Amino acid sequence: MYVNYLEQMEELLTITAQQGASDLHLSANRYPAIRVDNNLIFLTNKNMLAVADIEGLVYSILSEEQRARYEKEKELDLSYDLKEKARFRVNIYTSQSHIAAAFRLIPTHIRNIAELNLPNVLRRFTSLRQGFFLSAGPAGHGKTTTLAAMVDEINHSRSDHIITIEDPIEYVYTPDRSIINQREVYTDTLSFHQALKSSLRQDPNVIMVGEMRDPETMSTAITAAETGHFVLSTLHTNNAAQTIDRIVDSFPPFQQNQIRMQLAATLVGIVSQRLVPRISGGRIPAVEVLIVNNAARSLIRAGKTHELGLVIDTGLEDGMMSLNRSLADLVGRREISMEDALNYSMNVEELRSLLGQ
Repeated sequence: MYVNYLEQMEELLTITAQQGASDLHLSANRYPAIRVDNNLIFLTNKNMLAVADIEGLVYSILSEEQRARYEKEKELDLSYDLKEKARFRVNIYTSQSHIAAAFRLIPTHIRNIAELNLPNVLRRFTSLRQGFFLSAGPAGHGKTTTLAAMVDEINHSRSDHIITIEDPIEYVYTPDRSIINQREVYTDTLSFHQALKSSLRQDPNVIMVGEMRDPETMSTAITAAETGHFVLSTLHTNNAAQTIDRIVDSFPPFQQNQIRMQLAATLVGIVSQRLVPRISGGRIPAVEVLIVNNAARSLIRAGKTHELGLVIDTGLEDGMMSLNRSLADLVGRREISMEDALNYSMNVEELRSLLGQ
């Protein structure tokens, strides 16, 4: 019996978009599931998925080259356009020898900093012509969306050449005052490192690197920031101190002091964020903001990143913000519950003190 898997796949993706879900999950011997406001909801009105069904659904949207790459590497990242109605970032992977997939809905509208409820201080970074900016936080907590808002702010306010290097391309920008060239790893270039190295010969003003996965990419990104470019990227880390340590620790010991010196000279800011369930529905970001001033540079050079929290705590008037202060502010505005604030805090006792408990 013929099964039109492409039609079924597009129906599931349409449901994901219509229900306001962030993700669609396909797993063997389970119903399709969508994530709404951080909760998984199983689509029990659909058929439970056998391994052959998932293979048929997923392979229906792959090219021959993508299918061959998945079968060789056992995982694959790509983007998929649903008839120009919605766009998805797709990760296909293998679980207990069976194919599985996760689809992340990428909004077609790039929301700005205010619409995302991000601190206005981020606009200060978008006015910079040179430096290294990092968006940090756990997976799925809006790092890429934050960078997209900042890149689009530059697009609408400056006449620059912007290059993005992504795996895969998520948000698609509409050039306004700027020229924007988006490059996808494996489709337009062989690697983040190669694309970043080549970008320095492409007359860029702004370079956005979707993710820094290896020391070569990190080193080239820092060098680009040193040589008169504004570079933005992401890291899967919990706070500013951990972000810097992760970069430094990625290099062999004999290089680490040099990397600290370079970071101290080029780093302009780190924003770490969590998307916390909102009382009214949806999620809202709680953020830690580090603006790299002279005190922060001295601590980075000295390898005393554990003291950066004090710089953040004393930099409130300059626009800095600790995660706990952000959580306490959201509780005070009745945006999030006390329970959720405590769950997302990395220092519960300090948060209780800020909340007057």
